[in-house]
Amino acid sequence: MRAAILFRWTWCAMVAIILILTQGQAFAEVSGKIVIFNAGSLTIPLAQMEKEFEANYPQVDVLREAAGSQKCARKISDLKKPCDIMASADYKVIDKLLIPNYADWNIRFATNQLVLCYTDKSKYAGEVNAKNWYEILARKGVIWGHSEPNLDPCGYRALMVLQLAEKYYKIPGIYARLVANRPKENIRPKSVELVSLLQTGNMDYAWEYLSVAVQHGLKYILLPDQINLGNYRFDEFYSQAVVKVTGKKPGTFMDMKGGSVTYGITMIKDAPNREAAIAFLKCMLDPQGGLKILKNQGQPPFVPCRVPTGAMKSSLPEPLKDLVEVKD
Repeated sequence: MRAAILFRWTWCAMVAIILILTQGQAFAEVSGKIVIFNAGSLTIPLAQMEKEFEANYPQVDVLREAAGSQKCARKISDLKKPCDIMASADYKVIDKLLIPNYADWNIRFATNQLVLCYTDKSKYAGEVNAKNWYEILARKGVIWGHSEPNLDPCGYRALMVLQLAEKYYKIPGIYARLVANRPKENIRPKSVELVSLLQTGNMDYAWEYLSVAVQHGLKYILLPDQINLGNYRFDEFYSQAVVKVTGKKPGTFMDMKGGSVTYGITMIKDAPNREAAIAFLKCMLDPQGGLKILKNQGQPPFVPCRVPTGAMKSSLPEPLKDLVEVKD
């Protein structure tokens, strides 16, 4: 009896030692730099993911470059800058600009919605609400802005919200009136740059994602689901909004059609550090890891994450397949 118990304890100890050594070996094997080009609205949650990942993988250095999603994609397609992972605020940017030449798959991992942000310093801050916001933005002397539609999805989505507002509120011409009251200098390369303008009082109102507003402690107006681009049930209504942006090649253009806000992420085909990139993605797409961080930062994740077809799921790296379901 004692011999049997001793054998079991010895066997358990050996298994534990093997697991520890294997885990340590796995950590040691993953090393080097991971380069991530990401949408500006992902900056804060990715910073937290980076911190947790590097604590588990001390031989890895995560390097993040934030910019508008189209700009991130063009760093890869036009400038040929080395990159392992690209995270976009609009999954369609990856579909249109990177697949199939630079990436094979595109995982949809989170959603968001647009809100109109302001501060106590903003003109008419005590008056603005969900029913009169478009009247406030049309007033003379009110400074409001959005990000550059050709570089950042939040920019063309802001214009989509205005187009949809004209239809939803049934006020002909309100889109043109609002755009006419927004000078070009109020358009900035990426949406998070507008945050500092709001905080310093140099801008009264700015279009942002809800997660950005929450993370930066801004006041904001929640809009009806029919126009905030945050509810997939209204995708048919959203599709009435169309914004023309620059295309793959200089001098070309492409239409971005309205749809619910959906973030996408991919690994570049010639990723310099493929193994480490897969390890990071596995942590990021884990419901108890990166997806939990997104949720806590005011950005609802898809649990599990999604790809549109079984063929795309089969093309994913093996460690990611169990974290993804096929759902369009």
